[in-house]
Amino acid sequence: KSGDLYEKSKQIMPGGVNSPVRAFRSVGLTPLFIKKAQEARIIDMDGKEYIDYVGSWGPLILGHAHQQIVAEIKRAAKDGISFGAPTEREYLLGKMLIEALPSMEVIRLVNSGTEAVMSALRLARGYTGRDKILKFAGCYHGHSDGVLVRAGSGALTLGHPDSAGIPKDYAQNTLVAAYNDGEQLERIFRKYGNELAAVIIEPVAANMGVVLPKVEFLRRLRELASLFGVLLIFDEVITGFRISYGGAQGYYGIRPDITVLGKIIGGGMPVGAYGGSREIMKMVSPEGAVYQAGTLSGNPIAMAAGIKTLEILKATPELYEQLELMGNELETSFHNLGQKYQLPVKVNRLGSLLSLFFSDHQVVDYKTAMQADSSLFTRYFRYMLQAGIYLAPSQFEAMFISGAHTQQDLIETLASVEQSFQKITANAPH
Repeated sequence: KSGDLYEKSKQIMPGGVNSPVRAFRSVGLTPLFIKKAQEARIIDMDGKEYIDYVGSWGPLILGHAHQQIVAEIKRAAKDGISFGAPTEREYLLGKMLIEALPSMEVIRLVNSGTEAVMSALRLARGYTGRDKILKFAGCYHGHSDGVLVRAGSGALTLGHPDSAGIPKDYAQNTLVAAYNDGEQLERIFRKYGNELAAVIIEPVAANMGVVLPKVEFLRRLRELASLFGVLLIFDEVITGFRISYGGAQGYYGIRPDITVLGKIIGGGMPVGAYGGSREIMKMVSPEGAVYQAGTLSGNPIAMAAGIKTLEILKATPELYEQLELMGNELETSFHNLGQKYQLPVKVNRLGSLLSLFFSDHQVVDYKTAMQADSSLFTRYFRYMLQAGIYLAPSQFEAMFISGAHTQQDLIETLASVEQSFQKITANAPH
């Protein structure tokens, strides 16, 4: 049924999907169409069940169809789907977010991480009166024009459009630097510091696979941004409330000027947010001159799901300890099995956020991530899918562990990993 639906969908949607990675092209397969899900399991249109490590790309830290969250969604829906007017739930969720992340004194709720990033960058430009921004190769911040750029051929170059439809003149206001490269960072700020409105970063990169930051790199970034009057934006769309209840900024003790959130703060519903100090946020319309609006911003159903999600996370701090233990078990087992079957396995992990790379080198930035063996990953992915383990269909994405995963799920997963490694080794070209 998935195959039939995919063929039909290709007639009315680009590539048959509404977001590119769903097409499974990097692994050469037909995508699964999902019928339903519960806790840590998903079921496709053909009725096959899988242990899910995608979790809607991160937000489902409590698992699929959590009973309390579903109940809140139903309760909110009975009151009305959308009003395009303020509700108490917007205030309640906003207050919870501000209490959890002290860097945010004032918050604006939007509908997606992409929208939040776009708005945060506009705010930074409006606040500083500058045009240029700095991002890091391999960090993904949604598909708005200013951040959908790639580095040029030099070590430090102006950005070039990474998509058709982006004016070169616009993209050239974006500088692209190497993640974790402190020396290059110093050179950039010496040359461009007074022209930069903002520097935006995933404090824990999760879109070139998981790449952990060097703490001294993040700290120096904070210092340089302050020194040159540049606003530091933490894109915590993935890390917010997943790395810890206080996000990556709470985990590392580094305070950004603007924080971008998404996914998890709506319990999996479409949502995003950006926020910062009162001084910065007063620039946002209707208080200030930086315009941003959205009819569905603060949607009451998404707010209800987000409030309940955060209530549960705040009330159960032991959940993060549980996720750390499960993540550590997977990481250790991946390494041990890689050694057992003489496969070039490297694992990057922080808490419940994890990536397995097939690489001879430690993965510390975009360049080393791209050196990973994608063809080996494709074989691994196919074997795992056949065994009923649903992973992100790309070497350069993350695994997400949820509180709904059980010890039995981990046992089944690692048995499948070992079987997959055995098949890879047995079928390796000689």
